[in-house]
Amino acid sequence: MTMSDDPSRADPPKADPASFVLRARPRRVIRFKRRLIIAVAALLCVALFAALWLALYGSKWTRTGDQEVAGGGRRSTPDSLSSLPGSYDQLKKPVPKLGPPLPGDLGPAIVQKEKSLGITPSVRPNPDEDAERAERMRLAQQARQAKEAGVLYQLSRTATAAQSPSPSTTPSSGRAPALSPASTASQNGSRLALDPDRDQNYQQRKLDFLNQRTEAGIYNPHSLQEPVSPYQVLAGSVISASLLTGVNSDLPGLVVAQVTENVYDTVTGRTLLIPQGSRLVGSYDSVVAFGQKRALLVWQRIVMPNGTSIQIDNLPATDQAGYAGLEDEVDYHTWTLLKGVALSTLLGVGSQIGFGGSESDLIRAIRESTQQSANQAGQRIVQKDLNIQPTITVRPGWPLRVIVHKDLVLRPYQP
Repeated sequence: MTMSDDPSRADPPKADPASFVLRARPRRVIRFKRRLIIAVAALLCVALFAALWLALYGSKWTRTGDQEVAGGGRRSTPDSLSSLPGSYDQLKKPVPKLGPPLPGDLGPAIVQKEKSLGITPSVRPNPDEDAERAERMRLAQQARQAKEAGVLYQLSRTATAAQSPSPSTTPSSGRAPALSPASTASQNGSRLALDPDRDQNYQQRKLDFLNQRTEAGIYNPHSLQEPVSPYQVLAGSVISASLLTGVNSDLPGLVVAQVTENVYDTVTGRTLLIPQGSRLVGSYDSVVAFGQKRALLVWQRIVMPNGTSIQIDNLPATDQAGYAGLEDEVDYHTWTLLKGVALSTLLGVGSQIGFGGSESDLIRAIRESTQQSANQAGQRIVQKDLNIQPTITVRPGWPLRVIVHKDLVLRPYQP
């Protein structure tokens, strides 16, 4: 009898795979009602709005009556304040003090004063004479006050403590020490005592520009000018052009441009005066300041395609937006400066480590002299590199505009 024939040892039935659980059942998700969330958010918004409204406008609802001090009860009024009047209506009006009575309409004091001023009183009343007399008395009073007044002085800003007098030499009248009279300040106008070496922003130049005055009078001395010719390009006209030659600010030189649009007379705009293709001959400024990015160009002559030409007085060149000068490429020579700094550093380091620790007086003197010479040479190299001005380059074909500042009298162009 085998094991398969024994019914007690039969195989158990197969279980359902769905009944096997590989992991625990996750927790249920707690969900809030959407209406409840909206209601709570609305209540919070209303509460926040109410708090802001009370903070901004809550002072209107406070009582303006008797308010207690934050420190506690009411403060007692001092006796010195309680005896004083509470309003201006309770103030006692002072009684004016009258002088001695004047005999007659014109008292002796007034007559004597007018005689001292050279004024002869008139018997008949005249409004013009009264006004003139009052004006003369006012001017005489001002002159008397000016004579009795002290001399005004202005303390200079650049004065040092060594220039100020000691207290023992100060006059007993109590006036300020006279370092710079006010008359000198009035002659110089509103100029400030600024040191030109320390005035980095040119404040005095800006003040001079604001305070500059033209000729006296409110009327323009120039009269209305009639055009001398119907064929004119008036001041303010703009001529479109482009460069034929490039610009390099390392050396001064000439520059040539070509007019790209026809130029007609300013009044009617119908007569062709400067055709497209005309040449502009000018020059450029080769002096470039530190940080400058634009090249300054001016034009001295216009050459027409038919051979005619006209000389012009330094018409400035601008870019397409109207800004003075042309901006293209700028070379600040930074690499040259870095090479000079590196060479100066190598010279200093080489002279420092060129000798050993144990050295005699001769070797020490040679080392110090070498260090000093190398330091001076390095500083010279760096200073030369710093003095190199930036190079502004404007490539050929660059668009530009020419602004006319004086009227150009021309004639109709004939090919």
